[in-house]
Amino acid sequence: MRYLTAGESHGPQLTAIIEGVPSGLPITAETINNDLGRRQKGYGRGRRMQIEKDQVQILGGVRHGKSLGSPISLVVENRDWKHWTKIMGAEEISLEDEQEVKRQISRPRPGHADLNGAIKYGHRDMRNVLERSSARETTVRVAVGAVAKSLLSELGIKVVGHVIEIGGIRSENTNYNDIDHLLQVSEASPVRCFDKCVEMKMIEAIDSAKENGDSIGGIVEVVVEGMPAGVGSYVHYDRKLDSKIAAAIVSINAFKGVEFGIGFEAGRKLGSEVHDEILWSKEQGYTRKTNRLGGFEGGMTTGMPLIIRGVMKPIPTLYKPLQSVDIETKEPFSASIERSDSCAVPAASIVAESVVAWEIANALVEQFGVDRMDLIKENVEKMRAYTREF
Repeated sequence: MRYLTAGESHGPQLTAIIEGVPSGLPITAETINNDLGRRQKGYGRGRRMQIEKDQVQILGGVRHGKSLGSPISLVVENRDWKHWTKIMGAEEISLEDEQEVKRQISRPRPGHADLNGAIKYGHRDMRNVLERSSARETTVRVAVGAVAKSLLSELGIKVVGHVIEIGGIRSENTNYNDIDHLLQVSEASPVRCFDKCVEMKMIEAIDSAKENGDSIGGIVEVVVEGMPAGVGSYVHYDRKLDSKIAAAIVSINAFKGVEFGIGFEAGRKLGSEVHDEILWSKEQGYTRKTNRLGGFEGGMTTGMPLIIRGVMKPIPTLYKPLQSVDIETKEPFSASIERSDSCAVPAASIVAESVVAWEIANALVEQFGVDRMDLIKENVEKMRAYTREF
């Protein structure tokens, strides 16, 4: 499977085209809209979330609630578009509007794609860069992820994203063996954190950053339960599933790192404290005594839950602006302020959940794939049975 997205932050809409989804997969706008709503929640979000109430339109590839096997077209309209029609319109503008509309943004903001993108594509007006590099694009990636999660649900696989750290305040309660309970508790939390003992401290840290005109980052975790063993491959670097997931995580705006299981902590431990001993029972087949490697060995799944974490830097749009340089005058200035979130970590956990779901669904279709959902189900169940008997 593959997908492409198109659209700008203040353009008329965001669009995704998904190719390769097998036929017979249940897909509804309601399911997708549920995840779009989850992305817009979370303590620390800015005013735009009060303007935008994201809703998807399914414009192709689905009939009567099920995929057809043809490309799926998803659209999320920008309800604030009426205020941006002249500034962001595709049509040529009249001379009388040129001065108003073509006010160039020549002042790059530190931490954004503004300057690098302008240099790469030759834009003197950096609005051409910031409109596409905006995290608003993740809206439609969450819509794509919702389709992927529908596919995984058909195969008995669950994916949940949640927050484990904000501003150095870390959750210590990792006793979430029941993934449904993890989802229930994190959904009810304004910071999407399972650990109620640190929830208020996280909120206070967000409030403090906002009062000081600053922003705050954190760490999110995605847990996947129900994956069969042996998905992915060791034979080529670009077929390793954990590497694909790592790339997907750091493709999210403001994400700067990823780890699996105990992650970077493995570099500070002995081998006997890192690797997961293998067990076997007639009821379960092969399992691991621990899950320090986060469900991956050799670029493939082990059958244990997948544990993936990503670190999100603080949002670079600050209300106490940093110093930069005007590309026209070369004079220093304080970076411009646009409406922004003080913390988007809770929302980012939903984006992480979505991109992980896509990579996993894509790997399953590639490995067990045919053009029909019912046959993919059969193939996955055969693999599970084979693993138990191996």
